Amino acid sequence: MPNDIRIAPDTTLAGAAYHTVEVVDTGRVFRCRPGESLLAAVVKTNNHEVPIGCRGGGCGVCKVEILTGSFTTKVMSRRQVSEDDERCNRLLACCVFPAADLSIKVVGRTRRSPA
Repeated sequence: MPNDIRIAPDTTLAGAAYHTVEVVDTGRVFRCRPGESLLAAVVKTNNHEVPIGCRGGGCGVCKVEILTGSFTTKVMSRRQVSEDDERCNRLLACCVFPAADLSIKVVGRTRRSPA
């Protein structure tokens, strides 16, 4: 499909028990297990730093910018993630699977204002 991003997930997860994810907006850190999406880890850890929407790659609410680290992705709608977004690692947390520790910045539509 020309409107979707397709990057095959890497199945060699290097045996890590978990990956650490830092939300640079707030300095909050949470853990993400290999094979688990960023958004699934957010939900599991009750972390409210990343907005939660449809959880399936269609709404764009959970968009984050990956600043450091390696990852794989699953299909994302081009309506939510443009080619420019993809080049700049602005992706949907529900479709990103860390392959190493990550630093992310929240760019989703419902981002809270800093206190």
